[in-house]
Amino acid sequence: MTDTAAAQADETSRALLEAAHDLLAREGAGALTVRRIAAAAGMSTMNVYSRFGGKDGVLDRLFSDGFERLALAMEAVERTGDPVEDLRRCGAAYRDFARRWPTYYSLMFDRIVPEFRPSEAARATSLATLQGLVDLVQRAIDEGAFAPGDAFTVACGLWAIEHGLVSLEARTGGDEPHDAAAPFDWASTATITLDAVLTGLRSTPRHPR
Repeated sequence: MTDTAAAQADETSRALLEAAHDLLAREGAGALTVRRIAAAAGMSTMNVYSRFGGKDGVLDRLFSDGFERLALAMEAVERTGDPVEDLRRCGAAYRDFARRWPTYYSLMFDRIVPEFRPSEAARATSLATLQGLVDLVQRAIDEGAFAPGDAFTVACGLWAIEHGLVSLEARTGGDEPHDAAAPFDWASTATITLDAVLTGLRSTPRHPR
């Protein structure tokens, strides 16, 4: 394939993925068919089959794209000399990602398309993103900022807390009050909760007996 042909193929793939993402965002999983994706991108269904093998291939690519975008968002966080502060900033970046890309986030974590099962390659991409968080936790342990422990387990716990917070935020209308009797300030709640957890993970000072 020539460079020009490869560039055109990439543009075609991107257009199909953008069309699928927009359909999923606007109309939900029921609208996501090969015919609708192709029509939304202004192409024939053959383009979908030749590049992705069908609807599942499109979803698989969107799933991987979501984790790649999340990884880039986490990597873009400015690092400091304090590993705990870096984890706090990454938590904020995670929330920002979920708010900016709700359709990706739902496909990645909420099974917005119930029948979709990511491929092994897509799962590997998702685990590689988690590894970035594991590495930050390991740094905190190595530098004595966190008590000794299994970095993977701690990272999974931090992820679970952030996921719970952003998922509830999405289901209660974001920063808008859910109703007059129960207003939610999710930005403050996320900050307070993450601060409390990170404080709890800090090393316990050793006192002489």
